[in-house]
Amino acid sequence: MKNLFRTQLALIVVSVAVIGAGIVAYWQLYMTAPLQYRSQTVEKGDISQTVSANGTINPVTLVNVGTQVSGTVKKLYVDFNSKVDKGQILLELDDALLSAQQKQSMANVQNAEASLELATANEARMRSLFAQEYVSRQELDSAVQAKKSAEAQLKLAQATVEKDRANLAYSVIRSPVSGVVVDRSVDVGQTVAASLQTPTLFKIAQDLSKMQIDSNFAEADIGGIRVGQAVRFTVDAFAERRFQGEVKQIRLNPTTVSNVVTYDVVINVDNPEQILLPGMTAYVNIAVAERKDVLLVPNAALRFKPANAEKQKPAANQGPVSSQKNDAQKNNAQSGDRPGDTSGGAKPIDEMRLPGHLRDGFSGKVYVLEKGVLKPVSVSFGITDNRNTEIIGGELKSGDQVVIGEAQTADKPSGSSGRPPMRMF
Repeated sequence: MKNLFRTQLALIVVSVAVIGAGIVAYWQLYMTAPLQYRSQTVEKGDISQTVSANGTINPVTLVNVGTQVSGTVKKLYVDFNSKVDKGQILLELDDALLSAQQKQSMANVQNAEASLELATANEARMRSLFAQEYVSRQELDSAVQAKKSAEAQLKLAQATVEKDRANLAYSVIRSPVSGVVVDRSVDVGQTVAASLQTPTLFKIAQDLSKMQIDSNFAEADIGGIRVGQAVRFTVDAFAERRFQGEVKQIRLNPTTVSNVVTYDVVINVDNPEQILLPGMTAYVNIAVAERKDVLLVPNAALRFKPANAEKQKPAANQGPVSSQKNDAQKNNAQSGDRPGDTSGGAKPIDEMRLPGHLRDGFSGKVYVLEKGVLKPVSVSFGITDNRNTEIIGGELKSGDQVVIGEAQTADKPSGSSGRPPMRMF
């Protein structure tokens, strides 16, 4: 019995010793292992900074066709997408009431003409009698006044006829311009009332080969936009194509929504194929700054900031793990490519504070690898294209290896802190 107890006790001691040795080996192998980093070589190149906004594509000239008289729609001659010429009939209203009104006015003209004839005869008779001293001066003046009043009544009746003739002509709606009907708001049998305001019956785009984009840019971006600047934009209908335009106008009337101030920027667009349709959403980009042959660093390097950079140790018999340039750019695009972005778990550089629009001179730091050791380097930032950022000052030079993130290896899962998790035995 004692031998069995001693055997069990010995097995327990051996197991504890094996577990302790495993923990010590694990700690020495993993917990003290230096981190590896992905780096990219600093190079010179060209950079362009843009500002972006959404806008709506509209015809340059869009004419609202209405009616000046009320009535019931009797006949339609055009529909959506119909091409029309200037003066072409679009619609006819029921003109029964207007025609009757014109006839009544013409009858009033005839009545006024008869009254004028009588007044003229009376005035001539009174002059003859006044010359023979059979009537007084007052009676002659009354006859003259009656003739003038009859003349005025005739002119009034004639003016009423002209007005009724015009209203009758207005019952036939004609196109004021040549173009394409993009909207029709009435149908046959519908009654339109023009008593309070002119109702819109049709909308005609004068020329769909010339379009414009009405886009709203934030006040922070408007300072870099100038009339005549080149514009690039895309639309959802043709996502694979890139279209071009030109800034036509920066309207001085601001729009404020929830304390956000925006300005309407009008952009001219040629549409020879007429594939850009009214109402499409355009995603606009305007280049507000360009630099040639400047020092560039990827934005991933600006976001990288190790927790304890000064305590990092060089890897034993290992150099830094450098990534290829294309892989680094792909990583930048996936992680947001904007200075100060905290996506992917990286901490922002507080000193940098680079906005999306042009604002040079902000400073911060990046980390370079020298013989496997991380070294912070202070730099001043210029413009950014949301993928790379211009370096305008500091100790960084072309050819340096800037750290863009920690290495992802088979033994180190993505998103880990650099040390494998402790596993219970």
